Amino acid sequence: MSESFAELFEESLKSVEMAPGAIVTGTVVDIDDDWVTVHAGLKSEGVIPRAQFLDEKGNFDLAIGDQVKVAMEAVDDGFGETRLSREKARRAEVWMVLEEAFEQEKKIPGFLQGKVKGGFTVDVDGIRAFLPGSLVDMRPVRDVAHLEGKELEFKVIKLDQRRNNVVVSRRAVLEEENSAEREALLESLQEGMDLDGVVKNLTDYGAFVDLGGVDGLLHITDMA
Repeated sequence: MSESFAELFEESLKSVEMAPGAIVTGTVVDIDDDWVTVHAGLKSEGVIPRAQFLDEKGNFDLAIGDQVKVAMEAVDDGFGETRLSREKARRAEVWMVLEEAFEQEKKIPGFLQGKVKGGFTVDVDGIRAFLPGSLVDMRPVRDVAHLEGKELEFKVIKLDQRRNNVVVSRRAVLEEENSAEREALLESLQEGMDLDGVVKNLTDYGAFVDLGGVDGLLHITDMA
């Protein structure tokens, strides 16, 4: 006796991870002024607030037939409906990016926001990270007004998704860039070259000059 369509469908659902929080790929089947209807291969379609699909600039760029990642909140909410969330799926995607950046020591973009005890908050695609005050720059910085609201690069130095804890460092990025520039400058230096520099410090025996990432000593006997 052949299986009914309902039985085959029930069997197919077994291959779909249906635990709350699971991320699945769905297809947009309808869009109206307030809701986006998504079919994720389950018994019923899920409706998601349109606002969850807006980008950081408030733009809506979605069309019927598009595939989207959504988080499963409930296969059956008690009323025979499937509850899905684009916002939770987006957060899960960002956490995956953070984990990869942490493990591979990659740089990530973020926006420095308000000041908190011991440092500052950084918005990393909707995830709130902590930037210790000592890791804002290579040197102590008292005023960060010139950095607020700008997209900056950071490195993730601590990550704990269970506790929703992300710690980032801008100093690590600057030190890496400075090291690369220093190596390039050292390779290009040749005896007898004329260079422009900035005096950083004066001593009894001469002056320390910044040559653009490398400090050089100009001995007092060589000063004109």
